[in-house]
Amino acid sequence: MDRRIKLRHLQAFVEIVRCRSLKRAAEGLHLTQPAISRALSELEEIVGAALLVRGRAGVTLTPQGELLHNFAQASLTSLEQGLAGLRGFAPETDTSLRIGALPSVAARLLPQVVLEIASVAPGLRLNIIDGSHLHLTRLLNDKELDMVIGRMGEPEAMRGLSFTQLYMEEVAIVVRPGHPILNAPDLRRIGDWPVIYPPHSAAIRPIVRRLLISQGVALPHNRIESVSVGFGRAHVLGSDAIWFISAGVVAREIAEGQLVRLPVDTSATRGAVGLMMRAGDPDTTERRLFAQAIDRVIRRLGLARNV
Repeated sequence: MDRRIKLRHLQAFVEIVRCRSLKRAAEGLHLTQPAISRALSELEEIVGAALLVRGRAGVTLTPQGELLHNFAQASLTSLEQGLAGLRGFAPETDTSLRIGALPSVAARLLPQVVLEIASVAPGLRLNIIDGSHLHLTRLLNDKELDMVIGRMGEPEAMRGLSFTQLYMEEVAIVVRPGHPILNAPDLRRIGDWPVIYPPHSAAIRPIVRRLLISQGVALPHNRIESVSVGFGRAHVLGSDAIWFISAGVVAREIAEGQLVRLPVDTSATRGAVGLMMRAGDPDTTERRLFAQAIDRVIRRLGLARNV
């Protein structure tokens, strides 16, 4: 390895990619923005190639950057694994991290993230709570949670919180196989059947409302408002109800044919899913390990392509 490459170069590079922003990466590493920019420039000069391209939406990897990032992240992860054992993440320790997860994340990501954490830091105990966006962000602001993973909420709900985007997700409209609406899919017909609709506490409610308004569809009168995944799944499978839900919640059921996604355009509901923390909270090894585990799972599932 080129002796000019230092650990700070790799840490800066990987953190910039994770945050998609030099400013947020600098905050995460407790550096000034000029310092992290200088570290990136030095690394690019050493390797003789541009690694990142800056744009309005943030930074993106060049082909050379993609190649280096894979190895740099693996190297830092290996180092974190070694340090974790020395810092008290061995199986006999009792370190904890309190995680809040919206239903789509709890169903789609967390099972694999938990396995990742177990392989890296078996002594890190995860306390996981799921619920609505409003409920979880209140717990986060009240310091009863350390992190929340889910959709970015309305500005009022995000006050005092930082948000790091992970991937993009749409709302899906799902029904049981053989539902009558599948014969002629049309959003304007949803009022003919019961609807499971996101309640006021759900981050997707205003997004779904805007979708219906754009299609000239009134708020369904015959609706049940709920974020309960267990209830929603059971009710839809056993009735003619139509369910508005984040796609990640029902991704497995759709793939296995248990539920059918209504073939209507819901791209207008596409929104960012990310990692929320209290703004200004100091970074910790536990949080960084968890964020890295999420990043690996997202890439393995192919969700990084949706960023």
